[in-house]
Amino acid sequence: MNAKASWLDYRERGSRGATRFMQWLALRCGRRVARLFLVPICAYFLLFSPRVRNTSREYLALALGRRPSFTDLWRHYFTFATTVLDRVYFIAGQFERFDIEVRGIELLRRTLARGRGCLLLGAHLGSFELLRTLAPEYRLPVNVVMYEDNAANIAAVLNPLLDPALRTRVIVPGEVDTMLRISECLARGELVGLLGDRCAGSEKAVMCRFFGREAAFPQGPLLLAHSLRVPVMLLAGLYEGGRRYVIHVEPFCDEPRGDRAARAAWIGEWAQRYAERLEHFCRTAPYNWFNFYDFWSRSPR
Repeated sequence: MNAKASWLDYRERGSRGATRFMQWLALRCGRRVARLFLVPICAYFLLFSPRVRNTSREYLALALGRRPSFTDLWRHYFTFATTVLDRVYFIAGQFERFDIEVRGIELLRRTLARGRGCLLLGAHLGSFELLRTLAPEYRLPVNVVMYEDNAANIAAVLNPLLDPALRTRVIVPGEVDTMLRISECLARGELVGLLGDRCAGSEKAVMCRFFGREAAFPQGPLLLAHSLRVPVMLLAGLYEGGRRYVIHVEPFCDEPRGDRAARAAWIGEWAQRYAERLEHFCRTAPYNWFNFYDFWSRSPR
């Protein structure tokens, strides 16, 4: 990928019909049977997607601290496929199929009890879907800023399963009313989740050290936090194998400070802190990071 390319240029592979079949299989036949079908699917993509395979190998070498084996590549692909499959059950509200632990939920409750909105800053790490679909169980008002165009087939098949109340809490980035909707949610003392590890198109970026190499991270999430003076918490929903997921919620930035002149320095500092925490989670659960493109090739804008 050249310096001007974006991850948005890489569309999902696979047909809507195949996605619809996997959804039917998952809900009709159960997770154990559906996971068997992931084996040939992952084998196909592992063998016939050399670009993705190379980027997986590059990342795993850094996260594992050694040359990844074929088994490591397989686990990376299969972990990703499993979280996509499990998304069917999360959206359908079938959480009883899983062993889910939420660490740090009281931090969110205490923040909301003060009447303050809060940003939840995640990454393409494990399942970001899990907390937003689980939110009603914990009575948490979670809104999410997310692209759906680059996974249009999955979105078209799964969205009809989603609780209508949750669908209204999806905010599409880059729209005329995006900032207004985010501001309104935060003003009501709600949570707004967004991902901080991918730059979209012409979005401005800041360079950070990530696994000892320079990588571009988007300024948008931190710029939003600084402009609206809202606290930020980190979120990671890690898949630990089998039926187990652990959602980690941890404090990150209580309340941005500094004037407009000092904003660039503040964003640079906190973007680096975010990159360091992301690296920590990637080392803890290396097969959970799902950026299957050349992450280190992009120049800042």
